[in-house]
Amino acid sequence: MTKSYRQGQILQLIRTRSISTQEDLALALKECGVDATQVTLSRDIREMGLVKTPDGYRALQLQRRPEDLNALASEFLRDVRMAQNQIVLRTAPGHASSVAVALDSAEWPEVVGTLAGDDTVLVICPDAAVAETVRARLMAMIG
Repeated sequence: MTKSYRQGQILQLIRTRSISTQEDLALALKECGVDATQVTLSRDIREMGLVKTPDGYRALQLQRRPEDLNALASEFLRDVRMAQNQIVLRTAPGHASSVAVALDSAEWPEVVGTLAGDDTVLVICPDAAVAETVRARLMAMIG
């Protein structure tokens, strides 16, 4: 089980249940088959920017700025490859989701959608010519 998987489960739980304590969160995760220590949960809560409200933990809705994509791409993007109308981004392990979210938040009209794994993002464009343009923009961010 990866950190991104565990954090995804945490987000799903706090969106669907009232989770008021780390103990409640640990028990709910255990029901989902995810074991996590209090120290791990505390770190996840801090990293994810969760806040405790009277209704339980909630995620802050942060507005992503386009420069977030630039910062994440320059730090975590390792390779950009094109295959027809698709682009495959290789990132540092565990950072594909954050790069995909930043790309989605940038709302590039050339990008139809993204799909992220642990260290790979699939970017789908409407056609090969547009994909080449997107690939060039992303390559420029690597430096």
